[in-house]
Amino acid sequence: MATGQVVFHRFYCKKSFARFNVKKVAAGCVWLASKLEESPRKARQVLIVFHRMECRRENLPIEHLEIGSLKYHELKTDLSRTERHILKEMGFICHVEHPHKFISNYLATLETPPELTQEAWNLANDSLRTTLCVRFKSEVVACGVVYVAARRFQVPLPENPPWWKAFDADKSGIDEVCSVLAHLYSLPKALYIPVCKDGDSFTFSNKSRDSQSQFVPKEVQQTSPTANAKPTSAAANPGSGGSKDVLIRVAIDKLKETKKSDDEPLNVPVEGDAREEPMLKSYPEHRTEASRERNREREKERERDREREREDRIKARDRDRGRDSDREWDREESERDRDKVKDRSHLSRDRGKDSGGRSRHHSSRDRDYYSSSYSSREKDRHRHRS
Repeated sequence: MATGQVVFHRFYCKKSFARFNVKKVAAGCVWLASKLEESPRKARQVLIVFHRMECRRENLPIEHLEIGSLKYHELKTDLSRTERHILKEMGFICHVEHPHKFISNYLATLETPPELTQEAWNLANDSLRTTLCVRFKSEVVACGVVYVAARRFQVPLPENPPWWKAFDADKSGIDEVCSVLAHLYSLPKALYIPVCKDGDSFTFSNKSRDSQSQFVPKEVQQTSPTANAKPTSAAANPGSGGSKDVLIRVAIDKLKETKKSDDEPLNVPVEGDAREEPMLKSYPEHRTEASRERNREREKERERDREREREDRIKARDRDRGRDSDREWDREESERDRDKVKDRSHLSRDRGKDSGGRSRHHSSRDRDYYSSSYSSREKDRHRHRS
């Protein structure tokens, strides 16, 4: 909550209350702060809480905010758009440092009573209702609330050296914080005055919308006697006959006298959004469109699944082809080896046949030679005998 309040003050330091609805900005700040503090909440939870708060504030019967209703979709869209506006105005720099940690650390070193620590903590929470969080550093605010709490409980603080030097603060800033807190506690109960052109609220009933005053046209302002009356007299005497409407007209006149800022209204989308939004359709049409969108998404998912299955099939086929080619290669290699073995066996057989034929040929020749030589020797022997 503290972070949301600081973001709220920072936003309205740049923007106008008349152009941006306070209730919507407050809801957007709370939603953004939950993310900054790493404790995120759903948009549904934030909208339900603000809807219930407004019903109680306007004395309306507490109605259940239907999640699927058109009103809920409008509020959720406004909440997201408001968060984008806040981030854009801050340049996405949302670092927040609270004075509470300085209070607890310093008072723990002084060993003060727990009542003093609790009082200083409460004062730090109340300081977020003012603009102190955007005017001074958190150290200065911490010194101011510690000083006020110590004065209330009459607890002395170190003066030599001055105790505020530990926070790197100055005495003038501490005095200003004390005076702002004193003025805050002297004010009456806060009253909500709607000054924004956008009269939307978080409730279903039009009672709260009717209670909010609308801008008076120029023709009515020129002809009505209340428009010609001086606003200073009504502002000087708010209690004497000055009703809520008079205060509203005074605030509106003051806003019109000031120069028009170049702020964009909240209903206009930020940069990157469409400049002209289509008119909100009825709830049945919205549901049919939502069902069509869901069907399209399903078709896209089916197409993606088919593509994945097709790619898987192609990859499996390629793997199978690779395996078949490896098998064929192994088969061819084995066949080549077999052919080589067969060729070697045939060659060895042919060589054996050739060698056998040669040996037989040589033996017959030798036999003829020996037989011829034997017959010639016999002839010679017979010749010598005779």
